[in-house]
Amino acid sequence: MSSAKKDSSPQINFHDPRLYINRELSWLEFNQRVLDQALGDAHPLLERVKFLAIVASNLDEFFMVRVATLLRKLRAGIDDEAIDGMTVSEQIKKIRIRAAQMRRDQAACWTDGLRPELARNGIKILEPTEYSERVQQFLTLYFRAEIYPLLTPLAFDPGHPFPLISNRSKNFAVTVRYQRKTKFARVKVPQMLPRFVQLPHGSTGRGSVHSFAFLEDIIRQNLGELFTGVEVMAAHLFRVTRDSDIELRDVAGDLMESMDRTLKQQRRGLPSLLQVESTMPSRVVKILVENFEIEDDIVEKTAARLDFSDWMALTKIPLPKLKDTPLAARTVWPAPVNVFEEIQERDVLVHHPFESFSAVETFLEQASTDPQVTGIKITLYRIGANSPLIDILIDAADGGKQVAVLVELKARFDERNNIEWATRLESAGIHVVYGVENLKTHCKLCLIVRRETDGVRRYAHIGTGNYNRATAQIYTDLSLFTCNEQVIDDVGEVFNYLTGYSRHEDYDQLLVAPVTLRRQMRALIDREAEHARTGRPAHIIIKCNAITDPEMARCLYRASQAGVTIDLIIRGICVLRPGLPGVSERIAVRSIVGRFLEHSRIYWFENGGQPEVYIGSADMMERNLDRRVEALCRVADKVVASHIRDVVLQAYLNDTARAYILHDDKYQKAAVPAGSEPHNAQQFLLERCAAAPTTAASTDETTGPTLIWPK
Repeated sequence: MSSAKKDSSPQINFHDPRLYINRELSWLEFNQRVLDQALGDAHPLLERVKFLAIVASNLDEFFMVRVATLLRKLRAGIDDEAIDGMTVSEQIKKIRIRAAQMRRDQAACWTDGLRPELARNGIKILEPTEYSERVQQFLTLYFRAEIYPLLTPLAFDPGHPFPLISNRSKNFAVTVRYQRKTKFARVKVPQMLPRFVQLPHGSTGRGSVHSFAFLEDIIRQNLGELFTGVEVMAAHLFRVTRDSDIELRDVAGDLMESMDRTLKQQRRGLPSLLQVESTMPSRVVKILVENFEIEDDIVEKTAARLDFSDWMALTKIPLPKLKDTPLAARTVWPAPVNVFEEIQERDVLVHHPFESFSAVETFLEQASTDPQVTGIKITLYRIGANSPLIDILIDAADGGKQVAVLVELKARFDERNNIEWATRLESAGIHVVYGVENLKTHCKLCLIVRRETDGVRRYAHIGTGNYNRATAQIYTDLSLFTCNEQVIDDVGEVFNYLTGYSRHEDYDQLLVAPVTLRRQMRALIDREAEHARTGRPAHIIIKCNAITDPEMARCLYRASQAGVTIDLIIRGICVLRPGLPGVSERIAVRSIVGRFLEHSRIYWFENGGQPEVYIGSADMMERNLDRRVEALCRVADKVVASHIRDVVLQAYLNDTARAYILHDDKYQKAAVPAGSEPHNAQQFLLERCAAAPTTAASTDETTGPTLIWPK
């Protein structure tokens, strides 16, 4: 240290709120970038409709969790400040204004852009004023046969309590004239019926191959059939979004029972948003506000359609010319490859979705049937509704193998699924644990124990994404397969920590939260700053979903001051402000929003010319560093590590087609250099994988190594 140059960086108060961006508003700007995909013409038409639906679904989750959390604090009398100095009440106010504008932009995108464009391409969505006599007759019959039997009008008066309004459901507030008095009733729009009701072919004239009517319009037109002999005065649609953030307060007993009880209580979570049609009279709005026991500012009136997340159904229309070319993911391990022999030769890196998730399934399938395999351990966070991995694990247990599975019951919005999976696994005699008390287990780890001629050998899979076939086709993630003994020892210790009472705190190749990750990540950043001060090569590249942790932000600011070049590829929230004089001049922040959801987490450090790269499950957020079990794995194989830097990360740093660059607190589309074609990182990686060999037999010297690494 005595030879190091004294740090001459100006003294900066790194707690100054002006240095940071509000995390909630930063997330809303990410959702705006998603909306940009629907507004522009860079994607096929039905893919633009998909992005419109994703924006709505994202907003729902944001209000169910983030806004609900802020409201809970405010109702408890807590009005503290965020990292940017904004109080809870100020955040809520700004969020509502920004989110309402985003919903107006969504509506305009649909009304003025996508809908007429769909009509020009043979997809027509009718308003009631456009119904022909033939269409009207069909819809009347459809209502009586398919809709009417599912509708239940619920009166509201002293003899009928206000009904439970389920989260995200669409409902009609109906006013009727009954015995010379105005009465109120609620009719729920059945969620099991399609929002877009397909009309008979040819019923809307030439050029319309696919025609639809809105479900709510059909119900509204026929409400009189539910109130026989009573005058229906008006019907106004409304929709409530409830607090859905799980808080387990009493887990003294069985965790699964506690989770089941909490999920039932969640149905009555306080609303964080009440959307009503703009034509709804004030007295009806008042009835809803009083019975939901909410504040007036939670109400949002709109002249647009409610719940654009339902538009995802339109993407199922069989018109290939209006969609992306189907994904043809490369198969890494075609039969009859023995995956364990491959991994013995060299660490194997697989890049999803460009390379098939079947690599992970093959790894587990071969483990389940291989007579030399004696044990399997795996963590499951989000595995989806129809996961083949469950059957594979059950088959392994039936075959006499020792199988231990950690099922994270607290995986948000997958709680019910995971309870069902855990119950099924336990019924098959598998050792099932639910994680560490007060922590979510978010790491993606699998360990295979195999008895070989020279003794017992273990194999591991470390992932950046979930063991989920469906999301592996639309999320970009990395899978590392290894039998490196140092890595294997660390993975084994993590499983001991998860299933027993191990307090191991000395990991060699893994950074494990909440044990070592924060401390070691800080040390890695500080080491890079020291390299810069002494004139050695110093560069950090981080690709993750979010940076919100104040300490990590301050560490990166200090590293920038010391002379470290820092490239951040952050999909969503980033509280850092790049380019601030004397603070973050060497920090560049970009966000990639494209066909696939960027999800891989990569941390690369120049380390004075001896680069180190880590991949894993953790983002730079307080929850990942302190309140979850996470694992980042150092990539020991130099060829694999070089590929991650020179091919994967470089592709994203070169992107000018789907990249947005953060300037202070605003994102702008990346500029395309004069005379150049836009570079699309995802398309580049897709084409590169498609051109790679389908076996691990060779390395192409002209394009560099493929994404599977033979020795």
